[in-house]
Amino acid sequence: MADRVTVIGWDGSPLTDAARAALGAATLVAGAAHHLALPEVPPAAERVRLGSVTLAARRIAAHRGTAVVFADGDPGFFGVVRTLRAPEFGLEVEVVPAVSSVAAAFARAGMPWDDAQVVVAHPRTLRRAVNVCRAHTKVAVLTAPGAGPAELGLLLEGVHRTFVICEELGTEREQVTVVTSDKAPDHTWRDPNVVIVIGGPVGAGEGGGWIAGRDPGTGPRGWVQPDETYGDGPGSRLGEGETELLRAAQLARLGPRVGDLVWDIGCGSGAFAAEAARAGAAVIAVDRDPRACARTEAAARWFGVQLHVVQGTAPHVLENLPEPDVVRVGGGGAAVVSAVADRRPQRIVTHAATRDAAELVGRDLTEHGYRVGCALLQSVELDTRAWTETERSVAFLLTGELPRREAPR
Repeated sequence: MADRVTVIGWDGSPLTDAARAALGAATLVAGAAHHLALPEVPPAAERVRLGSVTLAARRIAAHRGTAVVFADGDPGFFGVVRTLRAPEFGLEVEVVPAVSSVAAAFARAGMPWDDAQVVVAHPRTLRRAVNVCRAHTKVAVLTAPGAGPAELGLLLEGVHRTFVICEELGTEREQVTVVTSDKAPDHTWRDPNVVIVIGGPVGAGEGGGWIAGRDPGTGPRGWVQPDETYGDGPGSRLGEGETELLRAAQLARLGPRVGDLVWDIGCGSGAFAAEAARAGAAVIAVDRDPRACARTEAAARWFGVQLHVVQGTAPHVLENLPEPDVVRVGGGGAAVVSAVADRRPQRIVTHAATRDAAELVGRDLTEHGYRVGCALLQSVELDTRAWTETERSVAFLLTGELPRREAPR
């Protein structure tokens, strides 16, 4: 095992005295090509090109001597420190930090970043990173080959965003470019790069404050809001599939979260779509009625959340939508549920007014390989002045869930 391992963060600034001292004593130096070319690297030291951090950690663990590992930016922020400290390597590390590439990117752009979401995009997490860009107004994306600005722009088709692309920060080839998301695929971008993704109206809680990123405590309390919050004004009633308690059950079954893409088909007033977006998920709301689309957009503005509203008739309009994680089917019946199941989201919720209709949908979900649950929900609203019944609602709530072995995507 290496006698000592020092991780040096590098942001293009001159090395500190601590970094120089560690490097001068190193018998093994690991890093990218531009790190290994630094004049301070001892000529006799073994050089390890840092591609796979795991492979490099194995070599360092087997090395007899003093090791130094270079990393761009702050190595403790989505960096190599986590891998080097993994129990299987048994390495104790000292860290010489530097300005993170995210902080440097926002500094180049002259923008604050305490209110930004920060995500890592590589081929396995690219889709979830894009969903965060859909749902939030300011996101910093740490990219990787195959999951860079061009791929982000392609997957954000139909959603207008501005990209601030910072290439090779801290080097002589550093460059900052501002383009719209639809133009990013037209260029070739150099690695490494950081992409600041900006766009959409700034809602409550997006302006910074007491917590980094998105403030989870903004807006009214409660996962769902009273029916009268939505619709066309006081006294208006929502559709049978949008009542407050049914929405609460649907949200509980789907559990939308940051990084998810939610489809809300038959969005109606926009109540469910807005509430799913408040949980931090990206939401595509679909309805064939232009009035429903307008109400959904109004609900999004009211709560200060990002929604992509698509007018069209399901199931045909679903063909060109990006892959969902969870789906609420508020309208369209068994045919739409079947078309959704063909896309293999992790969970699907819908409702039916009768047991026969519920059985029809449940059988189709079962045939698609989903584990099906059904509950009869009955709610009775009381006027507490006289404790008399004012409204009664009954619905069959159906849930389809993929087995765990298929669910991760």
